[in-house]
Amino acid sequence: MLKIEHLGIAVKELAVSVPLFEQLLNTPCYKTETVASEGVNTAFFLTGDAKVELLEATKEDSPISKFIGKKGEGIHHIAFEVENIEAEMKRLSALGFELLNETPKNGADNKLVCFLHPKTTNGVLIELCQERK
Repeated sequence: MLKIEHLGIAVKELAVSVPLFEQLLNTPCYKTETVASEGVNTAFFLTGDAKVELLEATKEDSPISKFIGKKGEGIHHIAFEVENIEAEMKRLSALGFELLNETPKNGADNKLVCFLHPKTTNGVLIELCQERK
């Protein structure tokens, strides 16, 4: 793994949370994006070498909506940048980590992504991400 790419934070409303995080981080939101396949709107902030991603559900049955319903707003996942997502998925699967998707899928911010089940990562949802070429 190369570095922490971003922290994902589940929020109820981007309209409320974006201004709050702009003040908190003292930096503007540089990008918003909808990932229809995941039922989520995202907003990104650059903080040094890493990013903060805010996630707002666009439908009631989306993973973010379910997360907020269960745990409330807060840290949803930690994303690690990898050089070769398929090789890293194969390596981690062989070590017994449970992948939530068998092949990389398209994520926000021009990334290929794969999530690891929290039951195999001490309760933390981990995202692997690789820049799409």
